[in-house]
Amino acid sequence: MKRFSKKEIFSIPNLMGYFRILMIPVFCYLYIGKKMYLEASAVVLLSSLTDLFDGKIARKFNMVTELGKLLDPVADKMTHGALALCLAVRYPLMWALILLLIVKEGYMAVMGAVLLKKGKKLNGAMWFGKVCTAVLFAGLLMLFLFPHLPLFWVNSLILVMMAVMIFALLNYIPVFRQMKQEADRQSGE
Repeated sequence: MKRFSKKEIFSIPNLMGYFRILMIPVFCYLYIGKKMYLEASAVVLLSSLTDLFDGKIARKFNMVTELGKLLDPVADKMTHGALALCLAVRYPLMWALILLLIVKEGYMAVMGAVLLKKGKKLNGAMWFGKVCTAVLFAGLLMLFLFPHLPLFWVNSLILVMMAVMIFALLNYIPVFRQMKQEADRQSGE
């Protein structure tokens, strides 16, 4: 297992990633425990600002680290999952989105591990993965910010997020299949 230097661990972009993870129980408590939807939304917005700027800071000040490349998507997935779980308390259709999120991320994790074992890895998210992340976050944030939307619009938004997630998954499957075939051919040579 690779050890990370203190400089990597305590870089500003990585500290921002830790902050995002630490904000998860705060907004969950405010949203579920206190039903303070506006305050929970403010915490999510603050968290999302750090997500917006950590990558920009890392690139501008040459602070891109292997830890950061791992930490940022983990913080994203944890935040998305926590937002969806908070919303599932109020909106039953959100459970279907959570199940789909588990399937998609589970597939990505398993295939990533299989390919890593074969010496290959996906170099960053593909465009459709980035679109999926953006749509998912925007949709979840909208449901957080507007807790009194009519159920029709809530369910419509959830279905749009699910459709984009399915689109991304269906586009990742051939990418991983091709990478696995290449790795198998290289190991057979």
